[in-house]
Amino acid sequence: MKRTIILTGLIIAIASVSSFAQTVVKKSTKTTVVKKTTVASAKKVSAVDIEEGKQLLAKNDCLSCHKVDVKVVGPAYNDVAKKYPATEANYDALTKKVIAGGSGVWGTVPMSPHPALNPADIKKMVEYILSLK
Repeated sequence: MKRTIILTGLIIAIASVSSFAQTVVKKSTKTTVVKKTTVASAKKVSAVDIEEGKQLLAKNDCLSCHKVDVKVVGPAYNDVAKKYPATEANYDALTKKVIAGGSGVWGTVPMSPHPALNPADIKKMVEYILSLK
C-alpha cells in the first residue's frame, strides 16, 4: 500500500515536471519579431525657395481662399503646416493635391484644381506653407 502511494506520488511528480519541461520548451522556442519603422525626416529648404514660394502664392489665386493665420474658405496655412511635417513625401502629396483639387480633408468645400500651374512652382509654394511652423 505504501509502495502504491509512493509510486502514485512519484508518477504525479514526474508528470508535473514533464509538463513543466514542455512549458519551458514552448516558451524558449517563441520567436520575437522586431518591427523596424522609418521616420520621415524634415527636408531643409533654402530661404530663397521659401521666399520664392511666398511670392508665387501672392501672384496666384491662393490668397482668395487661404490666409496665413485665419481660416477663410480653405484652412489657414499655419494649420496646414501643423498638420503636415515638412518632408519630401508631403511636398509631393500636397503638390499633387493642389494640381488636382478636391475636398474632404478640411471640410466639404472643394479646392479648385490648378492644372495650369507649374508643379515646380506649386512645390515651392508648399515648401513655404510647411515652413510656417
